[in-house]
Amino acid sequence: MEALRHPLQQDRLSALRDFEILDTDPEQEFDEIVKLAAAACGTAISVVNFIDAERQWFKAETGLGVRETPLATSICAHVILEEEFAEIQDTLADPRMQDNPLCCGEPGLRFYAGALLTTQEGLPLGTLCVLDYEPRELTPCNATRCGFWRGRS
Repeated sequence: MEALRHPLQQDRLSALRDFEILDTDPEQEFDEIVKLAAAACGTAISVVNFIDAERQWFKAETGLGVRETPLATSICAHVILEEEFAEIQDTLADPRMQDNPLCCGEPGLRFYAGALLTTQEGLPLGTLCVLDYEPRELTPCNATRCGFWRGRS
């Protein structure tokens, strides 16, 4: 299921473009963030991404090997419609992901946890997220190290 457009889509896209980050070169600081998040959470993949009008673009990634994907397959496009943090312990148990080829195909992304990257006004631009090929759950210990823990029960 493709994600709905954000209710403030035009404002969100305008803010994203104002940052002039799309299609910029890799930067060591961002690369280090995704490597640290993947290591701290014990996941195969981590990305810093920005949700554009028709694509999800990766400012930094580890374990994925691509710089962008279409919105039709973007898990993060769903997440920017939610609160600050989202965890999907098993993507195939989530109705939004059941027909997503990135989740259903082999090897299949089965775990997702992401924190929103927002403007000061609260407009979501993208996420810092971790993904894995096995269903799982963040523990308080690895979630804290990833920067995702906000006192969840």
